[in-house]
Amino acid sequence: MTEDEFDLFYTAACPRLVGQLYALTGDYAEAQDVVQEAFARAWERRSSVLTGDRNPEAWIRTVAHRLAMSRWRRARHWWELVRGEPAPRPMPEPSPDHVALVTALRRLPEAQRTAIVLHHLCDLSVEQIAAETGAAVGTIKARLSRGRTALAAHLVSEENHSTEEACV
Repeated sequence: MTEDEFDLFYTAACPRLVGQLYALTGDYAEAQDVVQEAFARAWERRSSVLTGDRNPEAWIRTVAHRLAMSRWRRARHWWELVRGEPAPRPMPEPSPDHVALVTALRRLPEAQRTAIVLHHLCDLSVEQIAAETGAAVGTIKARLSRGRTALAAHLVSEENHSTEEACV
């Protein structure tokens, strides 16, 4: 892949990947950071990663997701050691629907959340998700089914909770 081809690929894929990682992590700045790091790693390995039958966007998404999970584990461990509170980050205010969706997604187990985001936000097929995550097709179908059920329940309970607060 030439430098110009990489630039075109980056321009097309970066916003989509940041949105996907934001849905997975719930932290926009972290999503931007891990996607940038994943693209940097892809650039270093462009002769092997970005050629042939491989799907470069899937590779970058996988690397970014692994980086985010690794960072989250390190941060969690560090906060457990110091027992402090994280400093709030200034961010633009999201819409109520966006907040409800991210809150509901955070309540799902990681495997279900990953399957839901990859299928519904990244438009990947069940087979593509299975190949990307290393899980069986049947397992992905089960995660999607259970994840949708749990997500719907969380969204309904969130909606009911918001309605009750508005009435008070």
